[in-house]
Amino acid sequence: MRTFTLSDFDFALPPELIAQHPAAERSSSRLLDGTSAAAVDRIFRDLPALLQSGDLLVLNDTKVLKARLFGEKPSGGKVELLIERVLGGNQVAAHMRVSKKPEVGTTLRLVGGGNLSATLLGRWPDAQGALFRFVLSNDAGDDPWTLMEQHGHVPLPPYITHADAAEDEQRYQTVFARNPGAVAAPTAALHFDEALLEQIAALGVQIAHVTLHVGAGTFQPVKTENLSEHQMHSEWYEVPPATQQAIADCRARGGRVVAVGTTTVRTLESWAQSGQASGDTRIFITPGFEFRVVDRLVTNFHLPKSSLMMLVSAFAGYEHVMALYAHAIREGYRFFSYGDAMLLARQSAHAEV
Repeated sequence: MRTFTLSDFDFALPPELIAQHPAAERSSSRLLDGTSAAAVDRIFRDLPALLQSGDLLVLNDTKVLKARLFGEKPSGGKVELLIERVLGGNQVAAHMRVSKKPEVGTTLRLVGGGNLSATLLGRWPDAQGALFRFVLSNDAGDDPWTLMEQHGHVPLPPYITHADAAEDEQRYQTVFARNPGAVAAPTAALHFDEALLEQIAALGVQIAHVTLHVGAGTFQPVKTENLSEHQMHSEWYEVPPATQQAIADCRARGGRVVAVGTTTVRTLESWAQSGQASGDTRIFITPGFEFRVVDRLVTNFHLPKSSLMMLVSAFAGYEHVMALYAHAIREGYRFFSYGDAMLLARQSAHAEV
């Protein structure tokens, strides 16, 4: 089996192909059909024609939090918090952007009414030192969920250069989002609108949901040339009993499990690998991985050298995926969170790895 290194997953992307805004309509994005050897250019609303009665479409129903808060230190220095988890007792675990880290016990004044503040308690050990623990408070005694909703900003990815606006509050969220906890959207699912979901269901395709609260680590490039040395970020997931049964029913009738997004793949394969229906996952999927659940994958185009590039290459075959990316760049597809999508088929277990 070929040994892959980080450099294998690099590619040159013209900056103008990084989508800064969503398509005018969710389902009007382009869809690159990569389920056969030859790439086929389609529109996302063509997806139902590529599904079959008896298939199971699995969606990630996580809801993106308005998790970015701005403020300042007592010295006046600017600070930015990105809340990754609500821990209980008004405590949160958050990333902190600041020129000089404040001392433990420092209270930061945050932008918002009612003397909104965050007091630093120390590092959160469950995240390999990347996150800090804070207590959030205001005069009204609101909980972190309420404070984020009232005063937070949509946590747009680092490659989107504009500040969040009303458009982002609507469009950087799926139409079926219901379980709050993500700081990044499951972006392949942003292409679905209610009409398209109804059309898919009318075909006899069953729809089920999982939850994976996407963390900010999804945007972090892998930095070690030796992939085995990479430390994967942790994300919380759940595969409900109804979805477990839907997968069993799909298998029994000979249907295909179609995962929408790499987050859904990570959820389903974490469950299959561990036997745990919920919990934290650090699953790192690279070429050679044996997929147990997913047969088809709807996904956006990913960052060079990212763990998600490795996942899609493991799923559909490295050479095939790199050829599809080259085609997408030649044809001017839009990349990343607000960009276009592709449909992939799982390669044979005996195919190129």
